[in-house]
Amino acid sequence: MTRHSFFNCAASVLGLSALAACATGAPQAPETQVASSQVGPAARCTALGEMMASHWPDAGTKLSDATYHEAGPFSIPARIPGAPSTTLNLPAHCELTGITHERKGVDGQDYAIRFHVRLPEKWNGRFLFEGGGGTNGELGMAIGMVGFGKPTALQEGYAILSQDSGHSNAINTVPDKGGPTAFGFDPQARADYGGESLKTSTLAAKALIKTYYGADPRYSYFFGCSKGGEEGMALAQRYPTLYDGIVAAAPGFSLPRAAIAEAWNTQAYAGILKAENKPLTVANLASTFSDGDMALVRQSILEACDANDGLTDGLVGAYHQCTSPKVIQHLKAHSCKGDKADGCLSTAQIDALEKVHQGPRTSKGEQIYPGLPWDAGWGDAGWRIWHIGSSDGRVPSINVAMGAPSLSIMFSTPPKVPGVGLDGYLAYQVNYDFDRDPAKIYATNAEFKQSAWDLMSARSSNLAAFRARGGKLIVPHGLSDPVFSIADTMAWWNEVNQANNGTAAEFTRVFPVPGMGHCQGGPATDNYDSFGALVNWVEKGKAPDKLIGTAGPASPWPGRTRPICPYPLEAQANPGAQSNDPAASFTCKAKSE
Repeated sequence: MTRHSFFNCAASVLGLSALAACATGAPQAPETQVASSQVGPAARCTALGEMMASHWPDAGTKLSDATYHEAGPFSIPARIPGAPSTTLNLPAHCELTGITHERKGVDGQDYAIRFHVRLPEKWNGRFLFEGGGGTNGELGMAIGMVGFGKPTALQEGYAILSQDSGHSNAINTVPDKGGPTAFGFDPQARADYGGESLKTSTLAAKALIKTYYGADPRYSYFFGCSKGGEEGMALAQRYPTLYDGIVAAAPGFSLPRAAIAEAWNTQAYAGILKAENKPLTVANLASTFSDGDMALVRQSILEACDANDGLTDGLVGAYHQCTSPKVIQHLKAHSCKGDKADGCLSTAQIDALEKVHQGPRTSKGEQIYPGLPWDAGWGDAGWRIWHIGSSDGRVPSINVAMGAPSLSIMFSTPPKVPGVGLDGYLAYQVNYDFDRDPAKIYATNAEFKQSAWDLMSARSSNLAAFRARGGKLIVPHGLSDPVFSIADTMAWWNEVNQANNGTAAEFTRVFPVPGMGHCQGGPATDNYDSFGALVNWVEKGKAPDKLIGTAGPASPWPGRTRPICPYPLEAQANPGAQSNDPAASFTCKAKSE
């Protein structure tokens, strides 16, 4: 049925179920009809609360609000203070917020799972779950942002879900107990954050869709990055029948181990302060590398590895060949001959970088979490904010500000406040013992009967059930991600491939993005349509042999295009290619070719 004929039909119906019958060809269900006086879209929307009373999968679920919006502008607040907001034109839709699993936590806090759903009048029969980020605790916008410069999924006619993962930053933040990580003192809140809330919210949203449209979604999708990427992995592994296709970008599927790596990296940079006899403070941590120093780091990596893909263009396309001996040699070529000065790197700085590349280990050399591969995005503004903080001192190290309380409260048993203020968090990380303390992420006790690793990791290579139901999984990941190592993602894919006798690419593909940082940014062609590729794979059976990435306006080369190749293939320049040539001048090849 065309969109035009659908809406001609919709205009003549007398109730909700009749609308669904026009859309789906299904017989009418008189028991769910809305009275003829309530045929308008706004009335259908506000009637949902009463209609859902006997249709919720979980007893006690209820709608907090149901509001109908005519088509019009929608403002998205800027994530950076002082930056302008973004305005989108959204279609007419019913906006719903709901709540379920209300309870009192063992820590005395009031908890619940809150969800946010938008149901467009011009529904395309599809459903998208919009993943969360960081420590979650936010309801999310539920508009389906699936890529820079691309229409939102809501604008494309998808029904959209977002959720807070079982705790609210507005309610459950406790300043003297880790702020927004305070929910880590409650075992069930940990479990909901780790993935249990995903099924609950999904089933609630699908019940709303079924009641509003009179039909289940023809296709169900998930799209998320970072913590959202971990959520996508959890859905594929734990709830494989819920979604047809998943984009799990930069997946934090080893969250507790990655938090250990944040402490490791902080210790690496703290070593520079020690060598320079500077006090251990968050402010001083930001001074361990100037912007000029970071630029020199990037220059050294490019000198060592840029040309390996057949073209010197500011990207490390042949990332397999960018080995530590090559990079360290070039870093040392820029080392200071005497005292530290502008235009050179100190021995302590080079040692810190090598330690970050190696990743956290025990004193016996046992790897706890993979290190970060050398790439052109090292030293980018986003990279340094994660590791040491902004150069102007306005933004502290995210590794410290979020990493320390996450590790100590959310990912360790028993949970413990890591210190007072940012400098207290820093001291906690610097004193972290990599022989003794990692055991806490696997520990249990009488109150926390499941370890943080069991609850909050989603790194299983067993995707048999997801594959059997025809599920497809796309995993983009920046090679310069400063927090979740793409080396861990590559190792996971190798394990999945082995478990599937070399056929993992038939249902899951990892796409390393040279130069890209965490989810976006960096000197990279970081604008690409992974969601469109997923839909084509699910609905048309067309597996993506590459993504086409475009460099954004903040990159060194706005508008440049490159192929983003599925691991383990790499983009190699065709003979005669120039640095400004388009993606067609490159071919995805195996590293041995």
